[in-house]
Amino acid sequence: MLNFDFYNKTKIFFGKDVELQAGSLCKATGAKVLLHYGGGSIKKSGLYDRIVKSLNDADVQFVELGGVQPNPRLSLVKEGIELCRKEKIGLILAVGGGSVADSAKAIGVGVEYAGDVWDFYMGKASPEKMLPVAVVLTIPAAGSEASPSSVISNEEAELKKGLTNIILRPEFSLLNPELTYTLPDYQTACGIADMLAHVMERYFTTTKGVELSDRLCESVMKTVIHQAYRVMQNPEDYTARAEIMWAGTIAHNDMIGCGRSQDWSSHGIEHEISAIYDVAHGAGLSVVFPAWMKHVYKSNVGRFARFAHEVFNVDYDFENPESTALQGIAELEQFFRDINLPVRLSDMDIDDTNIEKMASKVTDDGSHTIGGFKELTKSDIQNILNLALK
Repeated sequence: MLNFDFYNKTKIFFGKDVELQAGSLCKATGAKVLLHYGGGSIKKSGLYDRIVKSLNDADVQFVELGGVQPNPRLSLVKEGIELCRKEKIGLILAVGGGSVADSAKAIGVGVEYAGDVWDFYMGKASPEKMLPVAVVLTIPAAGSEASPSSVISNEEAELKKGLTNIILRPEFSLLNPELTYTLPDYQTACGIADMLAHVMERYFTTTKGVELSDRLCESVMKTVIHQAYRVMQNPEDYTARAEIMWAGTIAHNDMIGCGRSQDWSSHGIEHEISAIYDVAHGAGLSVVFPAWMKHVYKSNVGRFARFAHEVFNVDYDFENPESTALQGIAELEQFFRDINLPVRLSDMDIDDTNIEKMASKVTDDGSHTIGGFKELTKSDIQNILNLALK
């Protein structure tokens, strides 16, 4: 096990009707609030009205900024920064999924920075302060409600970049599984793929002596897969929704990654797909991850055979562990098919036109490699994308 520091300041309020505490919790900060959200879904569901009433009942001053899209845009972040400065905002309340939370975090660090907020995402600067952020979660997926990460798309440059810094963790997050009942099946499935990917990026490690976190990872993955079938059969199964929502938080609050090297190459590759094609992040990951596995599994067959056995209950063939490993990859692909996610680029009407471009972008034109489980060059990434084609 590697040395590690673990700190997570985010206070989680979990369960039925917790969103009604938004007003009192914001009031306790004494701050004027930016209410930040996406499209019309929270208004159609009535959540917007409940949040506004909660803020008004607590006598909290607030202004609004809606319009966050999946793969949240830099242009809206910059609009939010200017609005926060103008209105002297002291807290950003993000109501929505990971895209809204990520946008809120970007606004929060941008307000406190004299330069261009995109500097942080390009690695040209490191944030030292952030306007406090709180979250009312409606889509379990990205784990942004307790993570130190934010991912933003620069639509003009066709770039999608992430920022990770401990100051990006929200102050508090409100998680009510009932708010996810009305999610479309596809959105639920994309969230499930996203949280599984967050675990797998940590699970596939080169670090020895990490039995505890191995078993934590396996438990989260098994739970998500089991509950996914239940929630697809009954979208209003509270237990299934609750298990999935909490799993999404655990998958990306850093606990299961303590003391182990991590990979994150599949995320890096997917970011280039969604930067160009604007596909759902989870859908991109359900395509990329199996292709990545097929490319790298021989570098540690035993790890992939364990994944197959522990997560998908594949019988371990000790005489031919490679067959076990390959069956595990096939089981993952089948699971994604079962919940109606794409497993090939062609499933999303993406061809080979931009494969070289995407591989070039993720490696800065081949000048560096990515990946912690196996180091990947530009050529490796092209091969993975080709494996993902059809």
